[in-house]
Amino acid sequence: MSISIIPESAPFNAEQRAWLNGFLAGWTGMHATAGEAAPPTALLPVVEAEEDFPWHDANLAINERLALAEGKPLERRLMAAMAQLDCGACGYVCKTYSEAIACGSESNLTLCSPGGKETAKTLKRLVKETPAGTAELGEAAKPQAAGGFGRSNPYAAKLVSCGNLNGAASSKHTSHAVISLGDSGLAYEAGDSLGVYPTNCPKLVDEVLAQADFAGDATLRDRFLNDLNLRDVTEELLELLASTATDAGEAATVTRLVDSDDLDSFDVLDVLRLAPSARLDAERLAGALRPIAPRLYSIASSLKAHPGEVHLTVGKAIHRGGARLYKGVASTMFADRLAPGAMVRVFVQPSHGFKVPADPEAPMIMVGPGTGIAPFRAFLEERQATSAAGKNWLFFGDQHAADDFLYEQELKQMQAAGLLTRLSTAFSRDQAEKVYVQDRMREHGETLWQWLEEGASFYVCGDAKRMAADVDKALTEIVATHGKQTAAGAVAYVASLKKRGRYARDVY
Repeated sequence: MSISIIPESAPFNAEQRAWLNGFLAGWTGMHATAGEAAPPTALLPVVEAEEDFPWHDANLAINERLALAEGKPLERRLMAAMAQLDCGACGYVCKTYSEAIACGSESNLTLCSPGGKETAKTLKRLVKETPAGTAELGEAAKPQAAGGFGRSNPYAAKLVSCGNLNGAASSKHTSHAVISLGDSGLAYEAGDSLGVYPTNCPKLVDEVLAQADFAGDATLRDRFLNDLNLRDVTEELLELLASTATDAGEAATVTRLVDSDDLDSFDVLDVLRLAPSARLDAERLAGALRPIAPRLYSIASSLKAHPGEVHLTVGKAIHRGGARLYKGVASTMFADRLAPGAMVRVFVQPSHGFKVPADPEAPMIMVGPGTGIAPFRAFLEERQATSAAGKNWLFFGDQHAADDFLYEQELKQMQAAGLLTRLSTAFSRDQAEKVYVQDRMREHGETLWQWLEEGASFYVCGDAKRMAADVDKALTEIVATHGKQTAAGAVAYVASLKKRGRYARDVY
């Protein structure tokens, strides 16, 4: 009977564990044969078990993740509140962002874009319950020395062109932005993201300054245009307004907004209008606002296909709330406010595992409706530039084929050239019954299963909460149906794809 000396929880694979067990068993046996006592277990090398993160699953609801982390140190409970995508949008991954908050080196609790308001509120609550600053900062979470251009030192790049990909009859506006990297030395791989520091809408800035009685202050206007976040209302701003308002009713109104869900629909201008009697100091007002945060966009180009350039696919975000029109800061900057030759501050954010298959012969399945097509344009250009022989299958969807088929001509040219082996489209509003990419996946389920069995990598890009969840469900159903698996077996198969890096998501 073989005796296992190395614990099963040790961070070794089966082959490594077997070798170590054999080596240690032989070593102890050799000494025993020579008349020496085998070393006691306490003297054998101690191997620290790899920490388990059961909450690190994007398919779990936030309350389920928090329950799994209950009783853990602050940094692990903070991690459980995050979106579990390791998308890099925060400049970290989930583990290192939480460690940076817990040790006090990172104070911004709103960087988890996929987690949104729900994550930000939970992080705020957890930090209040257990003050940050007591945890030790792990090496991976420590700020890295700046080497050239990066998040803390963005490059002022020139916009080459920016055009609308949608047709005239579309309800959408999707910018295709071409940005020159100039002499920056910035490089990227297909699958990476570009961080963009936007500027605020001048009209909004002027309204904010007028409301705060600082109209005409050119220096302050420049700061509000380029440096300050006018979308997210801080607790410090509410406290400042409450303490300086001369009207007690106004002070009570803004005080009630602290920790209120109603705050989600307010921006800085909204809350300033709630307390017009507040007498504000310019520096205190600016100090009560967060710095403007970069937006991360999936890069839509291969550097091999477009040397010295980076391309973006940016959907314009606007919505009406009462009498006001709220605008996405960066998306409307590209759509409405930037002209060719304008400068935009950028940096490259490397992806975590969202790359074309390392094997150029491996098949590739891509699901990217709407602006989710961006990285897959880059993937296809990359495979074309490297003459990769693997099969490529794209699922794309939007509202109408006539006006919302992004990159239609390019994709059809790739298909005609044999680069794009299969192109499956779903235009939800071109027929009475809405059809989505997950429906097309099910229609072609048998073939999709065959591709997976041939070693295909599966990729998804786009909306995290609805589309990506629906695609994951469809994929699991396809594995169960066409792979003749039980429900548990299908879940395990999909989990195995993820573990082996053959199922990657770039979702937000």
